[in-house]
Parts: sequence; structure tokens; C-alpha cells
Amino acid sequence: MAVSTDMIRTWRQPRVVMRSLLAMGQREDRAIAYLMAACVIAIIAQLPMIARWNAGFDVPTGTEQMEMGTRVQYAVMSWLMIAPLMMYAVAAILHIIAKVFGGKGTWFSARLALFWSFLSTTPALLLYGLAYGFIGNGPQANLVGFIWFAAFAIIGFLCLREAEKAPV
Repeated sequence: MAVSTDMIRTWRQPRVVMRSLLAMGQREDRAIAYLMAACVIAIIAQLPMIARWNAGFDVPTGTEQMEMGTRVQYAVMSWLMIAPLMMYAVAAILHIIAKVFGGKGTWFSARLALFWSFLSTTPALLLYGLAYGFIGNGPQANLVGFIWFAAFAIIGFLCLREAEKAPV
């Protein structure tokens, strides 16, 4: 199926989608493509927040105002260079924890579960970026951010549980 269709199905049936992704075989290029696509979407999600800060909203008094281009460069650097490395480390830690609790998956299946969970929840991350960009830091944006984080955690747990059932 198409990636966008699988992303929508993941919100309803994360374990079924994870099973079908694992059945496609061990392809590291597919896993890194999911991660990089999610990171690009995360950069796009930050753009409304960056524009808000650039307009002077939500900036603490006494802090130096940066240009929008500088903020965008920082976002690109952090999401395309640092976040993928951190995600690989988190996937390894999750796999080790799963092994302690009897997981039988592989390093690849743990990576795929984490990366896919991140990609499938990016629509909520986009909504959070819009909420923060238009409303600012407040209960509404915090609620949307919590919904994104909760969805990522729940879908991630269910995908990892499916990935650690049996070797690919």
C-alpha cells in the first residue's frame, strides 16, 4: 500500500501495519527513508513557530533576536543531522530493553518500529506546529502537543511490541 494510506491505517491498527511492513523484508534504505521523511516533516512543522518568534512574539525580554534564516538553519541542522542519530540510539536502547523482557526481534525491527511510529504521527506534529504558530504557547498548543506525544508513545509501543515478537 501507499505510505500515506499506511500512515492513516496505523492510527487504527498499528500492529497490523507493522506486521505488513516487517513482511516486506529487511531493507535499511526503507527504514532510513521513513526517518528522514519524518524529520523533514518535523522541520516543516517548526516553521510557523519560527515565524512567530521572528515576529517578536513569545520572546523573553533581554534575549537576542535571531534572524529567521538562522533559526531555520538551526532547525534543519538539528532535524537532519542530530535527530536521526538520536533516533538510532533510542531504537537501540528500546531493543535492549525489549530483549530484557523477552523480545525476539532484531535490531532492524526495533528501528523500523520507532521510525515508522514517528512518521505515522507527524500529521499531529504538523497540527502542533500550526497551533503554536497561530495561538502561541498556551493550553491549546500544549494539548495538541500532548496528543501528538501520547499518540507517538502508544503507537510506538504497539509497533515495538509487534516488532519484537519474532525475528524478521
